[in-house]
Amino acid sequence: MPDMSLHETPMLLRYWDHVGGTLAEEFAAVRGSATVSLRRLGGVIVPGAERRRVARTALDLAGKDIIVVQAKANRLGMYLIGQALFSRELMKPFRPASIRTVALCAKDDSVLRPLAEEYGIEVVVDEPGPGT
Repeated sequence: MPDMSLHETPMLLRYWDHVGGTLAEEFAAVRGSATVSLRRLGGVIVPGAERRRVARTALDLAGKDIIVVQAKANRLGMYLIGQALFSRELMKPFRPASIRTVALCAKDDSVLRPLAEEYGIEVVVDEPGPGT
């Protein structure tokens, strides 16, 4: 089973350090079958919940506020924005109370950020501190 990249996992974990809550990495939003591909999201966070990492299938999201995070270790681009936009839609069947959608990237883009924000996607630029 593929996991996030060497660069994207640390980005996700730094973001999680900032927001707290319970984190499920590589959350399976859609199970694979003969007619559909498996769809994993970078991370799903339940803010305000106990601070811990859980298995990608161990979250009950019904009625909870959630943050869906998609990460790319490069400049904000259309691929990442598309992932973030559709990730929100894929999470609706889990019946969360609310869905915040975050596009986590290494560099901003002054043209694409306003477009992403028009669709309710938060753009977060990962700025690791010294030694990270």
